[in-house]
Amino acid sequence: MKLLSVFVILFACLFLESNAQEATKWRGANSTGIYNVDKLLPEWPAEGPLVIWTFDKLGQGFSSPAFANDRIYINGMVDGQAVLFVLDQNGKQLQQFTYGKEFDASFPGTRSTPTIVGDLAYLITGHGKLTCLDLKTGKPVWEKDFLTQMDGINITWGYTESLLIDGDKLFCTPGGKTNNVMALNRLTGETIWNCPGLGELSAYCSPILIKLPARQLLVTHTAGHVLGIDATSGKLLWSFEHPNQWAVHPNTPIYSDGGLFVFSGYGQGGEKLKLSADGSSVTKEWDIKSFDSRMGGAVLIDGFMYGSGDNGRSWQCINWNTGKQEYSSTEVAKGVTIAANKTLIGYSEKGDLFMANAFPSGLKVISKTKVTLGSEQHWAHPVIDKGVLYVRHGNTLIAYKISQ
Repeated sequence: MKLLSVFVILFACLFLESNAQEATKWRGANSTGIYNVDKLLPEWPAEGPLVIWTFDKLGQGFSSPAFANDRIYINGMVDGQAVLFVLDQNGKQLQQFTYGKEFDASFPGTRSTPTIVGDLAYLITGHGKLTCLDLKTGKPVWEKDFLTQMDGINITWGYTESLLIDGDKLFCTPGGKTNNVMALNRLTGETIWNCPGLGELSAYCSPILIKLPARQLLVTHTAGHVLGIDATSGKLLWSFEHPNQWAVHPNTPIYSDGGLFVFSGYGQGGEKLKLSADGSSVTKEWDIKSFDSRMGGAVLIDGFMYGSGDNGRSWQCINWNTGKQEYSSTEVAKGVTIAANKTLIGYSEKGDLFMANAFPSGLKVISKTKVTLGSEQHWAHPVIDKGVLYVRHGNTLIAYKISQ
């Protein structure tokens, strides 16, 4: 009996340890794009922030790095294959794993950022091959195919969703008629629920999980609508029409205090929705056409949103409560927006990397440099970890010192 008790306690400890592991998140904590930095430099040197190291063997891709286990995980396409690279904090390669054929058509390369939970990596190719990879053995724990197993239909520029994991649930959007949005057991790959949604194709969106007192709400974007799904049961609670010219909606919605902002490019702009207290319905508060970031995201700081437009090509500040545009500036080309504490970090499609104040009075660029290393488009979202800014430009990952 005593021995049995020891085994029960040991099993319980292992179970709690497994479930205590935190999954990495696309665009940082709660997918906000805002990163905490101790002793942030008030400005950069004239020649730009110090380049600590670079790694230039990533192959093609637009995905961002993920950070866990004191290591850096980033993927790229090499010789047509998707490869996960594991680096140490000094940019030295420790491991690499191949996990399938990658998207090699229009704008070839990796799209989805890896999600790491403990010793497991969750990866999806542009062709919809989903892999749970054991980082110790380099072998798949399980694999699924959106196209052949989940009635998914691929989209013009390939599956791009960065996978969202909460506890033992993995959320994904195959875009099928039956398996439109799904929750899988992350340890086995078995289906927990499938939601038919509205039967639309997926739309490049990485979802957000909103934790309300009444329920957990999964919000994502399919071809023509934003969907609100009960994350426990998979029940579609509401949908909100939000189309655009090409059914391209890569921006993760922004949530704060009952308000939800959904936005996309090609002149569509965004709408702020008000969630009911239990998350079961939404009503529209306001809309704005100019704030039409195509895939650069936005950040919400002290009641104001900051990001760049697509058609207007300007950097903008929008009042979260009223929808009023506080400023519009074309000082820098449009691009990706993140923040270090309450300081904006922008990465333009022309390779400009800049730091600016998050003030509604106007865009004030504090420091700016040019990303000259790397290849192809400047589209990857930068990431900040332990006071270091990481910028991926095609085949190269660059580590910049931005803290004292």
